[in-house]
Amino acid sequence: MKTIVFIGSNEFGTSKEALTIAKQMGYFVVLLTDKSKLMTNNHGFSEVNQIIFMKNLMDEQQVIDRITKLKEEGKHICACLSFIDPFVSYAARISKSVGLAQISVNSLYLMEDKIKVREKLANLPITPFYTAFHFGDSPKVFEMKYKEHFPLIVKPPISNGSKDVLFVNSIEMLEDALILLQKKHPKSSLLIEEYLLGPQFLAEIVVYNNKITVVGIIAQEVIYNGRFIVIGYKFPARVNTDDYKNLCQSISSIVEQTGLTNGSCHVEMKLVQGEWKLIEINPRMSGGVMNRIIEEGTGINLVKEIIKMYLGEEPTLIETRKQYVYARYLTIGSRGKLLKVTGKELALMHDGVKYVYIKPLKGKILSNPYSMGNRYACIIAASESEEKAEAIALAAAKEIKFYLAPI
Repeated sequence: MKTIVFIGSNEFGTSKEALTIAKQMGYFVVLLTDKSKLMTNNHGFSEVNQIIFMKNLMDEQQVIDRITKLKEEGKHICACLSFIDPFVSYAARISKSVGLAQISVNSLYLMEDKIKVREKLANLPITPFYTAFHFGDSPKVFEMKYKEHFPLIVKPPISNGSKDVLFVNSIEMLEDALILLQKKHPKSSLLIEEYLLGPQFLAEIVVYNNKITVVGIIAQEVIYNGRFIVIGYKFPARVNTDDYKNLCQSISSIVEQTGLTNGSCHVEMKLVQGEWKLIEINPRMSGGVMNRIIEEGTGINLVKEIIKMYLGEEPTLIETRKQYVYARYLTIGSRGKLLKVTGKELALMHDGVKYVYIKPLKGKILSNPYSMGNRYACIIAASESEEKAEAIALAAAKEIKFYLAPI
């Protein structure tokens, strides 16, 4: 029985979609998880053939032993992979150790540490000013040394949550940020970097046998209310010829410097006064609805092609259609217990709407956005023009209503 083992999955987005796609490809799908609630009958993972609970997914020997047991049970293990942090390089390492696909483990591991990435790419023009605050450093001395560099961004090197990305514009704000993040990430160094002004973009990248393919460049719409939240995605991004050429050259430099020869990643970049600057790089494709955005726009099912790469097959990254796609995430402006959500069916009736997703269930506590996890619905629309795709999605979004009980 041909089997794919996934390490970890979120309840929504790319990682969950990967399970469904693997099953559609004809594989027996095994999910290793540290979430005990998934062991109940009503776990919401019907696409998974076998769920295995492991208290510590980072116990490498235990994971290898479990894969060995699956083999003894008659499963032919074809791939081991993950689409979520912090398991991407870990799963690739296990894949290599059990004789499966050879993915660039060291490169993926490097990408999981934002400080190490900055150090590796320090000589490239895409790297903004940065420094690191280490455990044991004097906050007062540090603050005085870098006060001329405000505004700054402070974030832990391992976390990938927007709730831990803090904007600071004074010594007082920097002190508060250092205290907050040190409490959440004790004894961890913190990355401090310049705040970049300019439009923000995301590039999805696949590297197979040293060949780099930029699968898509997406413009991001970001709001700030104490945290940076992406609420809109435009595909393909509107970038002039010179900027596009320079972006591709920057991506090639990043891939070469990090040593990625086989694997996927995404980079977030800002165009600052005509120059590309790297915000961050992650050793996986983006989460959320990114796979649907790219598939609607190009016909490429990127998750499927990444899975194929982990199966040792060459990914097929050829566009079969071209259309503009706009994805809009919805947030709310107050806190309360969810009573009901209406309007999904009405939103789907709008011509051009391809997908509507409502995340929270009745009874959940919702709040105004302080992380990407506080995006509670998403509408994807496609059309022959960028403006029309956006207009369709925004009109459909107005149909969605959240009813909350104050708490």
